[in-house]
Amino acid sequence: MGQMEAGMKNEMFRQEDMEDDEIESPSERQIVVGICAMMRKSKSKPMTQILERLCKFDYIDVVIFPEEVVLEEPVEKWPLCDCLISFHSKGFPLDKAVEYVKLRNPMLINDLNMQYFIQDRREVYRILQEEGIDLPRYAVLNRDPDNPAECSLVEGEDHVEVNGEVFPKPFVEKPVCAEDHNVYIYYPTSAGGGSQRLFRKIGSRSSVYSPESSVRKTGSYIYEEFMPTDGTDVKVYTVGPDYAHAEARKSPALDGKVERDSEGKEIRYPVMLTAMEKLVARKVCLAFKQTVCGFDLLRANGHSYVCDVNGFSFVKNSMKYYDDCAKVLGNMVMRELAPQLHIPWSIPMEAEDIPIVPTTSGTMMELRCVIAIIRHGDRTPKQKMKMEVRHPLFFELFKKYGGYKKGKLKLKKPKQLQEVLDIARLLLVELGQHNDCEIEEKKSKLEQLKTVLEMESSLNENQYGHFSGINRKVQLTYLRNGQPKASSEEEDCKKDGPSLQLVLKWGGELTPAGRVQAEELGRAFRCMYPGGQASNHRSRGCESPVEFGDFAGFPGCGLLRLHSTYRHDLKIYASDEGRVQMTAAAFAKGLLALEGELTPILVQMVKSANMNGLLDSDSDSLTDCQQKVKARLHEIMQSDHEFTQEDYQKLAPTGSPSLVNSMKVIENPVKTCDKVYALIQSLTSQIRKRLEDPKSADLQLYHSETLELMLQRWSKLERDFRMKNGRYDISKIPDIYDCIKYDSQHNASVGLEDTLELFRLSRALADIVIPQEYGISKAEKLDIAQAYCVPLMKKIYLDLQRTHEDEAVNKLHPLYSRGVMSPGRHVRTRLYFTSESHVHSLLSMFRYGGLLDEVKDQQWKQAMDYLSAVTELNYMTQIVIMLYEDNNKDPSSEERFHVELHFSPGVKGCEDEENVPLGFGFRPASSENEDKKPNQGSLEDLSQDQTDDALPVTELINLQRKSPMIRNRKAGSMEVLSESFPNASSKGPTSHRLFQSCSRQSPEIKPAGGLELLSMPAVKRFSVSFARHPTNGFEGCSMVPSIYPLETLHNSLSLKQVEEFLSKVCESSAEAQAKTMKALSGLFDSQSQTCLCSPQPPLSSSGSEASLQPPGQPLWQDGSIPSSAVSSAGPSSPTTDSSGIGLNFSFSE
Repeated sequence: MGQMEAGMKNEMFRQEDMEDDEIESPSERQIVVGICAMMRKSKSKPMTQILERLCKFDYIDVVIFPEEVVLEEPVEKWPLCDCLISFHSKGFPLDKAVEYVKLRNPMLINDLNMQYFIQDRREVYRILQEEGIDLPRYAVLNRDPDNPAECSLVEGEDHVEVNGEVFPKPFVEKPVCAEDHNVYIYYPTSAGGGSQRLFRKIGSRSSVYSPESSVRKTGSYIYEEFMPTDGTDVKVYTVGPDYAHAEARKSPALDGKVERDSEGKEIRYPVMLTAMEKLVARKVCLAFKQTVCGFDLLRANGHSYVCDVNGFSFVKNSMKYYDDCAKVLGNMVMRELAPQLHIPWSIPMEAEDIPIVPTTSGTMMELRCVIAIIRHGDRTPKQKMKMEVRHPLFFELFKKYGGYKKGKLKLKKPKQLQEVLDIARLLLVELGQHNDCEIEEKKSKLEQLKTVLEMESSLNENQYGHFSGINRKVQLTYLRNGQPKASSEEEDCKKDGPSLQLVLKWGGELTPAGRVQAEELGRAFRCMYPGGQASNHRSRGCESPVEFGDFAGFPGCGLLRLHSTYRHDLKIYASDEGRVQMTAAAFAKGLLALEGELTPILVQMVKSANMNGLLDSDSDSLTDCQQKVKARLHEIMQSDHEFTQEDYQKLAPTGSPSLVNSMKVIENPVKTCDKVYALIQSLTSQIRKRLEDPKSADLQLYHSETLELMLQRWSKLERDFRMKNGRYDISKIPDIYDCIKYDSQHNASVGLEDTLELFRLSRALADIVIPQEYGISKAEKLDIAQAYCVPLMKKIYLDLQRTHEDEAVNKLHPLYSRGVMSPGRHVRTRLYFTSESHVHSLLSMFRYGGLLDEVKDQQWKQAMDYLSAVTELNYMTQIVIMLYEDNNKDPSSEERFHVELHFSPGVKGCEDEENVPLGFGFRPASSENEDKKPNQGSLEDLSQDQTDDALPVTELINLQRKSPMIRNRKAGSMEVLSESFPNASSKGPTSHRLFQSCSRQSPEIKPAGGLELLSMPAVKRFSVSFARHPTNGFEGCSMVPSIYPLETLHNSLSLKQVEEFLSKVCESSAEAQAKTMKALSGLFDSQSQTCLCSPQPPLSSSGSEASLQPPGQPLWQDGSIPSSAVSSAGPSSPTTDSSGIGLNFSFSE
């Protein structure tokens, strides 16, 4: 302040100071810059900092107008000035300031008349539009009694119509007065409905979620479409048309929590503007005639939109900005006024913005791209009922929603489901008069349709994770000649003429446990990104600890910085199943450390990818190959004798250990099905007894289920599993397994008998049926996999390609990035959340599509052995592809880019841990590094568990085997399951080398030798025990099972290898598709308009998890699980030596 006050003294003092200056003559006058604003603005820290710097100009004096003078004195008595900086804020008399300008005519930094317009959002939008600046599509609702024409508002369930413009949710509602910060965002029912209410920051909150879904009924508003910005806003600050500073902050609409640093300031990061955005900044500055001007940019869909202009505002806490701002303003004032006042002054010339180019040291490889395909989390059992309908009302409904265009229709919205319910009620009344067995069959199905559609509305709407409309749907498919053949259930006389097949699906929503799993996995995922060290490691050689407010001292903050600085190009895609979308939102919440409800996160961060079968599959149109496979599978499983050698050949031609083991457990499939059926009968009778017992009749089960609903679930399976002809419906096995897996995990407290035996047998059956539905021989597996996941593989190919081609996206301004690790780093993350069918198919493509040759590549052979021992791809299964760049290699060389493939079979079960298949850990370290010190700042530093460090490996394993409780007690400090071998254990204590990559294999270990064991701090990667999580429900097994860490399948693939493999697979599929289309085209030429217009190409004929695959997957009994808890080094094969990946990936980068 001292400097500033000195600068504001009168000229007498000023001249005394400057008597030593050569060019000073007493007659020369100073330029007076007047500051006319409310005191809290004119004395604010940024203003003080800038004025102090402005006073360093030899000829500039600053005068601050006292607030009492501005408010109470007439303008004639206000101080004189040559240049005026004046701006409106709450309580400021703008009219008087305008009067003062008329009277004194000073040079204006910010035009005052335009500040009236800035207070009205309608005017702001009008001016932006006139200037041709992109802004979101909007409409104005003026509630003006004198002008009712501008006030037409029609509110629908998922949209509003304002003066004829329709805005589907999500949309934004802003008060027309710019001083009113109560902006609301309304969410669609498919994402959970409700609204996010934004307001002026109060403490650490800037918005709050509300269940209210209706728009405000009083006041005038602007309605505009919501822009999906991936959760970050850009604030731009101009100082004249040629200077703009931009910074990113977390969008207040995301979770409403303001991120603050250790000093309590909101965390923001400088951002580089594109050339187009600089042009926008120039236009805004000139259009509003505000030299110093702040405005908000939304970066969405590759465009930048202006959504708010705030007028005069300064950047907070940026010394560079203070210097620049004072310099630009001082030069502007001097340029304008020095000639008029005959002050000798020449414009200083200097180079602006010298880019600082970061160099990489050593053979550090830079992470460039992470692609993950992830199955959704734990869900309630999926249920489904099929019936054929012919009533005209159903055909009318089919027509109304455009079913004839594709020959099929999905109804999910509450309004649509209500219409189906109305038809069902009407038909039941009609059928009430008749009495005949065919109608009885229909009647029972209509009753079930009615019950399921009514069931939801009576549930408690505030139930955790409950979304009406998300968790049930009706599918209608047009059948030109009725059902192709009567199934054994419906041996009624077949009617002629077209009919509709109605499939009702319900259940299958994400459970609280599933949300927790997804969020935990998201949190653990951060550790794969560089910069994951905690901030208390100053002593360990990290030069700039990350002070990240809430994230200080917390692994994974490297990713959080990367994301908020726009150097993380993140996109999250999910299929349109509710459980998949909520899994994606919960994962994003954990990954980016967000808080609060999932709905706002879902709307802003998750893109629905139901285009062209990318992540969705159409369960009702199976490929021919799949139909045949299913028929063969059913035939083999119907044989009433012990499996013969021939059966083993038929059912498990690949010789996969997981299949062979299950076949050994089953022995005779029909006898096993008999046992399963008897166990289900015993289960339903036990539940009936419980219902009769008044003590347990209203027992609350997990996730608000009742005993009655549980009985409905099991009775339906009992009815459907054994058909009228006494044979078993094999397609129900996955459903049975799904239900028993759910109940033994979540409802163990009910204490039903024999559940474990039912679990054991149905799991053995499901371990055969589920994976084999995706093909029995390798050729079938590939054929079916292509039908599902070619669109996804094309997308992965593009993701990898674009990463090394485009360099312009989301880069941070190099001048500001010194505190941010490695300023040039720009990581692309693409996350694809989907259902089991896509995960099975994608894994089949990698296994059987010819990526590598097992015979030649030892590491790949070990990976294939590991995968064939995995019995189940459980909830949260992950396939992860990571692309690294070695900046020291020639850009055109194959060694420049290096790809790694990782896999985790998802969630663990809650049983024995005996025959767990072992993988080789995540990015196994080689033995060369074994004795070296851990990298400074690498993840190893995070292990605070010194006691475990000191234990020799062998003891660690014994300790783990002896005491299963150690895990709960230590809450996941350590998890080691592996075989030791002399080389590793003799080396003494191992270090936690969790994410170090594999460098060249040392000669002393034979490639085919045992495993080198590295223990890992599981708590930093995956939480191991959630025994007391608030959502747990019951004790015992109903906890949230932890997730297997990633296993590395291969860590030295070249990008060229992977790209060639992907393009080959996609091409061969295109050829096959062309042949099929040709064959089919003849069939469809003669068809009428009402019917299917074009055949479903095999490409999108993939089955959604719903039907194709039996809902649900076995609990991992640890008996059958691949433990990835091991971080053991798999020797890389000799053939990969040539790639020479000598990288030592340290997290301090």
